[in-house]
Amino acid sequence: MDEQAFDAFYAGSVGRLIGQLYAMIGDRAEAQDVVQEAFVRAWERRAALDKDGAPEAWVRTVAYRLAVSRWRRVRTSLTFAKRQGPPPDVPAPDDHRVLLVAALKQIPAAQRRAIVLHHLCDLEVKQVAEETGSPVGTVKAQLSRGRTALARLLADTELDPHAGRVSEVERG
Repeated sequence: MDEQAFDAFYAGSVGRLIGQLYAMIGDRAEAQDVVQEAFVRAWERRAALDKDGAPEAWVRTVAYRLAVSRWRRVRTSLTFAKRQGPPPDVPAPDDHRVLLVAALKQIPAAQRRAIVLHHLCDLEVKQVAEETGSPVGTVKAQLSRGRTALARLLADTELDPHAGRVSEVERG
């Protein structure tokens, strides 16, 4: 089956297959997902589909098997979750953490990652470089720029080490 034939096959059968899978599994969004995934797989073997003579049946079967496989994964996950019991109570984050995370969201992702790995995960600069695949010098620059940006963002907040201090000039 060439590309044009496959496109025509897709256009002519996708709606019907989604409707059929929806009737089989009872979830329209899931039916759309598994039919699309089945068509991706059909595209990859489109040359063999023409020889089978029933490409729509093949896509329908693959889509149904994908849905069953997903059900099994969900069921296994739910069984595992039930065995684990309810999650432990997690206290709400303190105000300092909320301020820090809000500030971190405002700096570039590379700087944020370097800051978190170095300061919150306690990794050495060399370890951060290895984990991020960056040269050590780049990590040092990201840390420096990130700390500068955070200092600016956290100025005059509870996390500002200079907040609340009275300068020599102000003491007079």
